Amino acid sequence: AESFERIHRSNLICMGILPLQYLPGQSAQTLGLKGDEIFELSNLHQAIQGKSMKIAAGEKQFEVEVRIETQRERDYLDHGGVLQYVLRKLILRANFS
Repeated sequence: AESFERIHRSNLICMGILPLQYLPGQSAQTLGLKGDEIFELSNLHQAIQGKSMKIAAGEKQFEVEVRIETQRERDYLDHGGVLQYVLRKLILRANFS
């Protein structure tokens, strides 16, 4: 995305979707992306811990900003979204009760 409203970025994270944003001055148009490319994301787990990651889209390679701002958001993404996060917490509590 070129930008995110706070609530939309948060909603994506809660659904387990990694919010990635083009760097300033970049867009699908400036990078020559058409929308039919297959995107390759490498080192996804490391990217979640950092602030940027490299993307390959066919022959094109570029960097994007990873829009994760809190540890809780990292936790949600590590679990695949808020629903899976909450369910795992409930299961752990039930097993120790």
